[in-house]
Amino acid sequence: MQRARRSIAGIQIAKGTTSLKRHSTNGLTFYQFEGLAGYLDLYHGVFTRRGGVSQAPFETLNLARSVGDEAPVVQENNRRMLAVFDLTPERATTAWLVHGRAVAVMTHADAGNYRPGFDAIITRERGLALTMRFADCVPIVFFDPVQQALGLAHAGWRGVAEKVVAETVSALHDNFGSNPRDLWAGIGPCISAERYRVGQAVIDLVQPACPPHAPIAQRQPDGSLHLDLNAAVLSQLRACGVEHVEDSAICTASNTAEWFSHRAENGKTGRFGVVIGLRE
Repeated sequence: MQRARRSIAGIQIAKGTTSLKRHSTNGLTFYQFEGLAGYLDLYHGVFTRRGGVSQAPFETLNLARSVGDEAPVVQENNRRMLAVFDLTPERATTAWLVHGRAVAVMTHADAGNYRPGFDAIITRERGLALTMRFADCVPIVFFDPVQQALGLAHAGWRGVAEKVVAETVSALHDNFGSNPRDLWAGIGPCISAERYRVGQAVIDLVQPACPPHAPIAQRQPDGSLHLDLNAAVLSQLRACGVEHVEDSAICTASNTAEWFSHRAENGKTGRFGVVIGLRE
């Protein structure tokens, strides 16, 4: 059977399938993008909710302290995630997310710590892992093989409306000389349009931040209005000149056995982790 495909401004995406490869290490399950497989000095992973020590409703690999989970438990979960790549928390950095557009340039001075008030982080320093947490919002991984620069962004509807994608692409260019045409971008698991019902006010805020005619809104048979975050992010990447895009095509809300979903679990859940870095 031929798979349905959608085209957004020249980007071809297989809908309902995933290009990610599933792995299991030390009891943890994670996925990796095919587009990054050829870079031997680059490591990355999109980790499922399985393999940690958190109790319900955060079971089990919750990576966020902000949801009400116990701090020592979250620390152990982070340790387990990073150990997959022979890393320790002292060699990783992250940001405290606020659903905005600010981008932080991370250095080894940030190792073992976090930067508050940012929804995107970038670096060109080897031996420093970038990490971030998600539960329906869109994870966006960036890699520039020419300048050897990395980025990791978080985009819910507010971040899309604030154009955090464009800000990240601009920050990679301004700080590291990255040409958007050289950038590779991977879109991780997030809530699908079929599961993301919103009001007209949200569409009215998101639509102006996307190229004209980008198919971000879907009217369902019952009359409800749904937002396609994937389509919005894809259209923004293309508008920025990013030509190489890989979409995981995984819906978090439709598979809570593997992914945390804020919408599907009524806000009482954890956050899954994404990691990317370059070896020294």
